[in-house]
Amino acid sequence: MTYQPSPDRYTNMEYRRCGNSGVKLSAMSLGLWHNFGHVNDYENSRNLIKTAFDHGITHFDLANNYGPPPGSAEENFGKILIQDFANYRDELIISTKAGYTMWDGPYGDWGSKKYLVSSLDQSLKRLNLEYVDIFYHHRPDPETPLEETMAALDLIVRQGKALYAGISNYRPAEAEKAFKILKSLGTPCIIHQPKFSMFERWVEKEGLLDLLEKEGVGCIPFSPLAQGLLTDKYLQGIPADSRVATSGIFLNENHITPERIEKVKALNEIAKQRGQKLAHMALSWILKDQRITTVLIGASKPDQITDSLQALKNTSFSSEELASIDTILG
Repeated sequence: MTYQPSPDRYTNMEYRRCGNSGVKLSAMSLGLWHNFGHVNDYENSRNLIKTAFDHGITHFDLANNYGPPPGSAEENFGKILIQDFANYRDELIISTKAGYTMWDGPYGDWGSKKYLVSSLDQSLKRLNLEYVDIFYHHRPDPETPLEETMAALDLIVRQGKALYAGISNYRPAEAEKAFKILKSLGTPCIIHQPKFSMFERWVEKEGLLDLLEKEGVGCIPFSPLAQGLLTDKYLQGIPADSRVATSGIFLNENHITPERIEKVKALNEIAKQRGQKLAHMALSWILKDQRITTVLIGASKPDQITDSLQALKNTSFSSEELASIDTILG
């Protein structure tokens, strides 16, 4: 049966301008870091994409190495695009990245022009696309001159393989240099993707959000729930089916200290007073700042997407609530 998206899909979603660009992004974007690889159930992955789009999520965030195995999230998303979204490509913002290890040898990692151009060519084949909307450099390269890396992004946009350029995981000083180079080349950076959550606040403390506001660059935080820590999942210990218990790669028992759990419990009490789940409040807390364009959510089940969207119902905080949250976080 041919997929027919909901006719009301744009009704309840908020769209925010991405920096000074002409692009607006849905206030929540779906990240394909987990649950879209060949190891995952394809039909479930399909349902996740359809559920997101049915509820107004128009931005889908990938990278060359997402899977596992690396590249398989792009392959599966490419199949889903052909199968279900052939008529809706122009309603979607599709992003991908390169910057982490993707293939063997000296040209399959970091930030050389050779790697970035080759990687995007591979990504476009896997995605069955002529272009992506946003192409990011995934992390700073300490050895390649920043001028070369940014010139590669400029080249890729001029070739029509991406409409816009972005960067990810750059600290403020490096980001400021990158913005300056791209602007001088005539391809301004429109978006930055940093790690940001209640438990990871360097973007505030180091002045990245101030820089993005000054430079007119959008912001799309990843890991807003601290890999699930900012949910009610760990209030009573470590569940057997949690990511900590099953993989422990990005979140492990060392992160779940008694002190951290006490903070989670205290935050949960504020969320209850707001009439929210802790996860909803954690997302709302990020979206309260108008310098944030969109927040990346992940999901393994369709109802997790619809649940996360509840956060959009209340993204304002009183000064008392913010003070209490700051006191808890320390």
